[in-house]
Amino acid sequence: MITEAELLKRGSITPEDTLRLTCSTDNYLCEVDDNIYGIDFTRFKIRDLESDTVLFEISKPSKEEMPDLPGSVDVTDPNAGRFVRYQFTPQFLNLKTIGATVEFVVGDTPVQSFRMIERHYFRSQLLKSFDFDFGFCIPNSKNTCEHIYEFPKLSQDTMQKMINSPFETKSDSFYFVNNKLVMHNKADYAYNAGLE
Repeated sequence: MITEAELLKRGSITPEDTLRLTCSTDNYLCEVDDNIYGIDFTRFKIRDLESDTVLFEISKPSKEEMPDLPGSVDVTDPNAGRFVRYQFTPQFLNLKTIGATVEFVVGDTPVQSFRMIERHYFRSQLLKSFDFDFGFCIPNSKNTCEHIYEFPKLSQDTMQKMINSPFETKSDSFYFVNNKLVMHNKADYAYNAGLE
């Protein structure tokens, strides 16, 4: 076990460090500038593998597609784009397997051993930890891969608590290059869509 406060004091955070966390983080464990590889996620899709139904899909607009509206994007927030809020129906908790397709680009520097560790929590209970290896990414490339998530079997009581407690289910996504943390994204989840 390790605390977020202990990790924030370290100069470098490893995959093993994040696997020892027992709850979601309150802060980001690395700076935006730590992503010296120019890794940028441009598309994300979630689908139910049993029915092949797309449940969620989002694409980052290109610079040409971005509206030039005052106040539309807070460019002063260095953490803009590092947090996502999801709202699903209660039926989402009954899914067994989903596929998550990510598309990302890489800058001028080759990316050796690109790895993601994603940890999902409800309050302080670890629901599931996922560990995916993207491998090597060539410079100036666009990459797409689909990761398969096997959902944990949750009790009816836990699922009901998650439905009744929107956004208390959270995740941390830690991205490593050569076992050094270079990106950290966060998300929270509600499972009460359609119940209002």
